Amino acid sequence: MAKSATIKAKMEPELKAEVEKIFKTLGLSTTEAITLFYRQVMLRRGLPFEVKIPNQTTIQTFEDTDAGRNLIECENAEEMFEKLGI
Repeated sequence: MAKSATIKAKMEPELKAEVEKIFKTLGLSTTEAITLFYRQVMLRRGLPFEVKIPNQTTIQTFEDTDAGRNLIECENAEEMFEKLGI
């Protein structure tokens, strides 16, 4: 099938650059990644991932961490697991 349709989108330059690095690591061009996304939407008849509105607890956690509140810091994974009781 001939490829002649064009998609234009505006986004944050930093987001674009970071995501394109990931695509490159995966061996994908941006066009291939967008095509893959579109094919998955078509096959699944919807988004290929779950989309949820965060609940109040999650929103509060985001706000707290953004403000640097209620954080538990660990020096390494071993300390983290110890604090988690694992």
